[in-house]
Amino acid sequence: MTANACNGLAISKGVWHNRHLTAPRQIVVLNLMPTKLTTELQFLKRFDDLSQEVALTFLYPATHRFKGTPVTELRAHYFNFYQVYDHHFDGLIITGAPVEQLPFDRVDYWREFCQIIRWANHHVQETLTECWAAQASLFVDFTIPKRLLKQKLFGIFTANLSPVQNSAGGLIKMPQSRHSASVLDRHHLPGDLRILADSKEAGPMILRSPGFHHTYITGHPEYDSDTLAKEYYRDQKKRRRIAAPQHYFINEAAGQVNYDWQTAAHTIYQNWLNTITN
Repeated sequence: MTANACNGLAISKGVWHNRHLTAPRQIVVLNLMPTKLTTELQFLKRFDDLSQEVALTFLYPATHRFKGTPVTELRAHYFNFYQVYDHHFDGLIITGAPVEQLPFDRVDYWREFCQIIRWANHHVQETLTECWAAQASLFVDFTIPKRLLKQKLFGIFTANLSPVQNSAGGLIKMPQSRHSASVLDRHHLPGDLRILADSKEAGPMILRSPGFHHTYITGHPEYDSDTLAKEYYRDQKKRRRIAAPQHYFINEAAGQVNYDWQTAAHTIYQNWLNTITN
């Protein structure tokens, strides 16, 4: 492990259960996406299909200046980090966020994010971060910087899955939607960091540090079939320069997509849950 790069409740609301009958895994989800309800439903659907019962508690960053969602509405349905600070959870998930083009320390909740990553080392068994949050966590845990991409990485990409993740190895597919990437040397990874899924087009897609009990995912396995299409049409409407998502549309004119990452999403989240000990 390397030095940290950052310086400077009876839970009831915001808790959702799937329908299994065993004792639930308590998972806290820091939702950084602007589409709060959509993201909630995506994670609920993905985790409802897994073998363990899961209770999801949703958090919002208390230090963020919100533009779209009223803070009063968030407070009614979400907790903030400081309200759950003294609690322990089986798992922590931190979603992506549309801030990957900003330097880390220019994100208004950066100090709070660093605090949450540190807190997880003592209050959470396993952590999973996605997209920007994965890049930010790799910086916090291993001082790995990120770089801006010349063109947005946008589409469905295939990766080779390590036998560590799946006894048979094999291929997985995952949505990617980002403007930046972590600067990684595959042959000289720091500490105990390992690549579990690697893509020729998109780079490392799943990484893990057993010492930090942390899984880093560079994309969005939780995305629904139409999520990338909605992003694409939104950016077109705003007259932004955006290419169609790669390996995604079967028939773009008809809006038909190939929803072929659902099985991979199940495998990814199930494998992560399996790392949580009883």
